Amino acid sequence: MSTENNGQPFFDDPDAALREIAKNPAAYAHYLADFHRVVLDMQAKLEILQREARVHCRGTRVEGDKWGQAFLRSFPVEKSLNGVLDDLKSISSGLEKSAHKRHAHDEKVKDVKKQRKEKAQLKERKNNPPLQAAPQNLGQQGAHNPNPGYGGPTSIYNLDRRESA
Repeated sequence: MSTENNGQPFFDDPDAALREIAKNPAAYAHYLADFHRVVLDMQAKLEILQREARVHCRGTRVEGDKWGQAFLRSFPVEKSLNGVLDDLKSISSGLEKSAHKRHAHDEKVKDVKKQRKEKAQLKERKNNPPLQAAPQNLGQQGAHNPNPGYGGPTSIYNLDRRESA
């Protein structure tokens, strides 16, 4: 126990570093890249081992062997190592995919935040449309019309300035 925090014992958390790495997509990708390098190095060395084991096992002949018997004896050894190499290739591609998916997750979270904000703004506009100013008569700006249905001059001599209803 290191110290107490509000009456609760506080232990040094061995997973705290991994927790921080999981929060940051760049650190996550860097951490997985380290594993990826190790896996690729193991894969390369095991491919060399596979080749050398195949040459040795297929070349090991026993007196009285017929054609193909050395191959058949070496097949289980080759098959087991091929399985390990297939698993390493799968792990390698899984590490790459995981790093890409972690980055895509953060991008999606940003997009969701943006989409929700836009949706809320559209909903707000729909529920509270902005008030539009009433159109004013061009000929009589500032004048108050007692009868809003008709406007403009009433004399036949001023028809050119009359506004339609």
